[in-house]
Amino acid sequence: MLADQGVRGETEVSLLFVDESAIADLNARFLGNDGPTDVLAFPIDEEPADSGRSPDSGGTGPGFSAEPEEPPTLLGDVVICPAVAHRNAPDHAGTYDDEIALLVVHGLLHLLGLDHEDPDEAEAMEAKERDLLARHHQVRGDPS
Repeated sequence: MLADQGVRGETEVSLLFVDESAIADLNARFLGNDGPTDVLAFPIDEEPADSGRSPDSGGTGPGFSAEPEEPPTLLGDVVICPAVAHRNAPDHAGTYDDEIALLVVHGLLHLLGLDHEDPDEAEAMEAKERDLLARHHQVRGDPS
């Protein structure tokens, strides 16, 4: 899905699955909304400074190369609440598995800069979700 959206090279994304209390706290702290939601996305806007204390920063041990490797592109975090997804699935994507797939795609699209603040943006994002899910997610019961 990321390659389809033009992401090249090594890429790092964190997928976190949390309970309703944790996602409600994040929803309140970062968006000012009350209660739990199904998915939140937190893009990384800029690369953190290399402190030299990270295990990925290299060292002089075996296998160390003086030539720095290209670090992965850090996109951000997608936080999903399975309990809310389970409740929403029958009226939204159908099955729980389909709902989780939709939420992962939705969150990743947010990390890539898409949004749904106005009707045109929402329509474009939903169309992209449908297209990506059709290409990368086998709908439960679909023999293809």
